[in-house]
Amino acid sequence: MPEEELVDIKFRLYDGSDMGPFRYSSAATVDVLKQRVVSDWPKGKTVTPKAANEVKLINSGKILENNKTVGQCKVPFADVAGGVIIMHVVVQPSPAKTKPEKKIDDSPKKIVCACSIL
Repeated sequence: MPEEELVDIKFRLYDGSDMGPFRYSSAATVDVLKQRVVSDWPKGKTVTPKAANEVKLINSGKILENNKTVGQCKVPFADVAGGVIIMHVVVQPSPAKTKPEKKIDDSPKKIVCACSIL
């Protein structure tokens, strides 16, 4: 039985700090990576993901899809022996939670004249 390839991945956060490197099987899915990012998110950051669906992982300028495996996401030039793949992490809070509700002002409007007579 062939041995599974292990890949070292480092996650670069929005402020330039890094998480990792962590070692994953090339058969691990992007969703597994996102869950790890959420569970190991550093304390004290101004932006914090609450769920894996709020995290986008970017590798070589491409947003990675949840159902893809690490092996499918690797680019050929990242195949350096002993190299660490750096994935950028973008946090996008769910749209339903980010939009504040508009307050409807039901009070009658005062009509004020702003005319100037010279």
